[in-house]
Amino acid sequence: MMSEDVGYNKETPCDPPRNPLCIFLSDFRSVLKFDELGLEIARIALPAALALTADPIASLVDTAFIGQIGPVELAAVGVSIALFNQVSRIAIFPLVSITTSFVAEEDACSSQENTVQDHKECIETGTNNTKEETQELIPENNKDSISDESKISSSIFSVSKSPVKKRNIPSASSALIIGLILGLLQAAFLISTAKPLLSFMGIKHDSPMLGPAQRYLSLRSLGAPAVLLSLATQGVFRGFKDTTTPLYATVIGDATNIILDPIFIFVFRLGVTGAATAHVLSQYLMCGILLWKLMGQVDIFNLSTKHLQFSRFMKNGFLLLMRVIAVTFCVTLSASLAAREGSISMAAFQVCLQVWLATSLLADGFAVAGQAILASAFAKKDYKRAAATASRVLQLGLVLGFLLAIILGAGLHFGARLFTKDDRVLHLISIGLPFVAGTQPINALAFVFDGVNFGASDFGYAAASLVMVAIVSILCLVLLSSTHGFIGLWFGLTIYMSLRAAVGFWRIGTATGPWSFLRR
Repeated sequence: MMSEDVGYNKETPCDPPRNPLCIFLSDFRSVLKFDELGLEIARIALPAALALTADPIASLVDTAFIGQIGPVELAAVGVSIALFNQVSRIAIFPLVSITTSFVAEEDACSSQENTVQDHKECIETGTNNTKEETQELIPENNKDSISDESKISSSIFSVSKSPVKKRNIPSASSALIIGLILGLLQAAFLISTAKPLLSFMGIKHDSPMLGPAQRYLSLRSLGAPAVLLSLATQGVFRGFKDTTTPLYATVIGDATNIILDPIFIFVFRLGVTGAATAHVLSQYLMCGILLWKLMGQVDIFNLSTKHLQFSRFMKNGFLLLMRVIAVTFCVTLSASLAAREGSISMAAFQVCLQVWLATSLLADGFAVAGQAILASAFAKKDYKRAAATASRVLQLGLVLGFLLAIILGAGLHFGARLFTKDDRVLHLISIGLPFVAGTQPINALAFVFDGVNFGASDFGYAAASLVMVAIVSILCLVLLSSTHGFIGLWFGLTIYMSLRAAVGFWRIGTATGPWSFLRR
């Protein structure tokens, strides 16, 4: 009862009369202030954003090396990577998102229990010390006194040398087991079905791309267990609000890949096989580093406990799987509709889309920070901190969105020629530019809202709302692309992202679900 009373005392994000909408405007002038909350968000968001951008940069370098082999190999590897990423995405997003929230909740509850236990031990220790001190006031012979002093000294030193107790986080062990199983299943699936999957992607049996594409995909699939284990481990560290360790591991792994690529491709003359081998080795190195660091903090082998979260993982994982399918289908459909407009339209759309999506990685940093802090706050029933955190990360996302709009508005106008020299493609890029730049504030809010929903463990609403958004967006994309062509696609995608932001706004603004405390 005491913890609940404390929680209710803290839930004062707005002064009476309480209006849930005030959470979006609360203390907006302090949005860039480096107070305790601001520093915690920065400590989590900055390394997370850097880690998320490290992989795309490494992939660009990887692609540059493969491009030196030949256009056939480059095209083949491009198809294989797209196929591998699409299959991986189905498992990765639910696994990492759920792990972050569950670990943050358990770690917060565990910290509270340890604090209470330490307080009790301090009281007991103080009582025992008082008894010993009282006994020492009783006159005894010197020999007994010296013996008592040596015992007290020994006990003091034994306390200082006691080993640090590892945390027991059942969700961490559950995530690693599920990640390993999913990785093995993914590897087996891709290796055994590589040829028909590549055929489905458009590489026929007589295509010169089939050989290198199948070799690359089969070898790359051997690294699937390491990829899923690494991301599960990153989810655990995010739950601990530690995004620096995953950043270091990611940079080391990507640097290893970049170093090994030219050695295996050109020195050993392994070509596409060398590129896949270098990537797999770097993934296992990254996985090893993360597991080594995690085992120093968590007892991951404590598998006998009855509190493993398999059923909870599977239930919420299925919900987020629906969400991933909805998101993937919308983006894939837009690319397919652009391809039907012709190669010029597809080329311009691809450039705009990649820039449009790449900038989301920066907003994801705030989403990760919001998710970790909110999950901890909700577990402790610290509703005042939950409201303050949601308010701050959403405001930061909005500020970031406007900055990106300005930067992209100026930068892409002059930098489009880095992607193509074709005047027809450049003309279409200039048409898409207002949408790419102008929707950045909306995009940033939508991505941060995802982290806020996940931090509140509102997975059911996050899945159901996005499925509804996807249905409406698909209808808009098909209708607008058929009537307005290239520009219609971007109107459709703008509607899609606006609806994503709107459903997040509605959940908090109406104080429903986990946000009902805003009306108390």
